[in-house]
This record gives sequence, structure tokens and C-alpha cells, in this order.
Amino acid sequence: MSNIFIAELLGTLILILLGNGVVANVLLQKTKGNGAGLIVITAGWAFAVFSGAAVALNLGSAAHLNPAVSIATFIGNGITSTELISYLGGEFLGAMAGAFLVWLMYKDHFDATFEDPGAQLACYSTGPAIKNTWSNLFSEALGTFVLIFVSSSFASTQGETVGSIGLWPITTLIWAIGVSLGGTTGYAINPARDLGPRIMHAILPIKGKGTSDWGYAWIPVIGPIVGAILAILAYQAIH
Repeated sequence: MSNIFIAELLGTLILILLGNGVVANVLLQKTKGNGAGLIVITAGWAFAVFSGAAVALNLGSAAHLNPAVSIATFIGNGITSTELISYLGGEFLGAMAGAFLVWLMYKDHFDATFEDPGAQLACYSTGPAIKNTWSNLFSEALGTFVLIFVSSSFASTQGETVGSIGLWPITTLIWAIGVSLGGTTGYAINPARDLGPRIMHAILPIKGKGTSDWGYAWIPVIGPIVGAILAILAYQAIH
């Protein structure tokens, strides 16, 4: 079993545990953070990225934690096809494991929110504020384009960084995407972050849960991949 697979699995697990955890803390009934709002959620997700990436870097991967990032890196000749498989496998399985832990952590509060299946689902996967297939797809593609294009710029200007210090620009970028572009679809910008937990929502015995909204599920998968590919191609064309 490769170091990349283990690193991405555990890094993505931490990402989802803290990222979906902050959503659960804000949306579920009777939590200490109930109603804290968008700023808390976007900050929590930014710090979740930092934490998960620090774990993955320490264990030997490049800390993608995101299949869109891995695919863009592969297209840019940054990893091999064998490495890509290890990245993708770790990311999707890690996301599912993290979502399971969020359920264990907040089980009493999921039960207390049985009358609001929409809030329960939001603790696992994203959804649009206004359903419009092409607008929603564009939102996810654009958000991921910004993620890949700007983070590529960070990489080229920073040079070599020491440990987790180099993760702070990415942390602020994730926060910026959340507060600036997250109002339309909830900024999945990561296929594993959305699909893995959505699968767990469908499987887990959540009291009062509704549909997992599979009709929308392809958008936060395809949108980020398209945005990532366009971003890496644009970055390479310019440079």
C-alpha cells in the first residue's frame, strides 16, 4: 500500500471530519454552534484544509485531498498514472471515513434534527441555493478554476517551503473562495468532498433523513474536474 494512498486517505479524513464537522456544528439542532453562520463555516473549512494537508504532507503525499487537483496535476505531468490512482483512492475513501466520523460525533444532534432532512444532508454534501443546472455547473467550475490557477501561482512564486508554513496561502485562498464564491452552490470544488459523504448519507441510518439528491450529485463532481482541467491548461498556456 503506497505512502500516497495512506497520506491522502488520512489527510482527506481530517479534511472532512473538520470541514463537515463545522457544518454540522452550525446547522444541527442543540449544538453549541447552532446558527453561527457562513463565516464560521468558511473559516472552519479553510482550517480543515490546512489541517488535512499538513497530515498528508507529513505522511508523504503532495496533499492534494481533492481529485480535481490530482487530475489537473496529472494533466500537467506532475504525477504518473499509478500515482493518480493512489491519490484518487485515498481521497474518496478518506472522505467517506471522515463523513462517518462526523455522524458518530454528532449522532444525537442528527437525531434532534430529524424534522429537517435538508439540514442533515447539508452536513454531508453541497446543494444549490437556486437550482439551475448550467449556473450551478459554472459556479463549481469557476470556483475550482480559481483554486487551481491561484494555487499554481502560489507554487511558482513561493519556491520551496518549510513544513506546513507553505499551506497558509492555500488556507486563505480556500477561505476567500468560500466567502466570495460559495453562496451559489456551497463551493464543493472537490469531487471527493461531495461524493464520498453523499454516499455515506445514503448508507448511514440517520433518523428522519430524506433523499441524498442524486439528481444534483454529478454537478459537484464534473464541475470541479472541468474547472481544474481548464485552469491547468490556461496556466500552462500563459507560462
